[in-house]
Amino acid sequence: MNEAIINSKKAVVSEIAEKMKQSESTVVVEYRGLTVAEVTELRRNLRAENVDFKVYKNSLAQRAAEEAGMTDLAKDLVGPNAIAFGGDAVAPARVLAKFAKDHDKLVLKSGIVEGKVVDAATIKELSSLPNREGMLSMLLSCLQSPIRGVACAVKAVADQKEANA
Repeated sequence: MNEAIINSKKAVVSEIAEKMKQSESTVVVEYRGLTVAEVTELRRNLRAENVDFKVYKNSLAQRAAEEAGMTDLAKDLVGPNAIAFGGDAVAPARVLAKFAKDHDKLVLKSGIVEGKVVDAATIKELSSLPNREGMLSMLLSCLQSPIRGVACAVKAVADQKEANA
């Protein structure tokens, strides 16, 4: 029986460590004082952005952080914590920071962004960035602007030559 429990705990530690390594960003929050309805709303908002939100035992999460090479994260894994794992580097921070503005009981503690442990201030800064699609849209509009200008100039020259002919 004890060996089965130990093996299940090792599996959970491995699962958490793998999520920490694979996710573009991971955010640790303290949720003490949130109602069940508020947590349900938060989970719904995170799920809409494809963010996985889990509550783990701190001892298991601390071991996973060490296994993943994120020992600095272990110091924040005390108290009632939840961890958000996102495939998008910005989504977990954006959703959690927005929710924390309206619900002061949700506290951003720290996280991992692109393999580096970051503090709550960095998470808040990251939350102000647009998501991946928004950034790509902004980049595309910047790239299209000069091309559009060249296309308009070429069309104007062609129209002028046609009018003169």
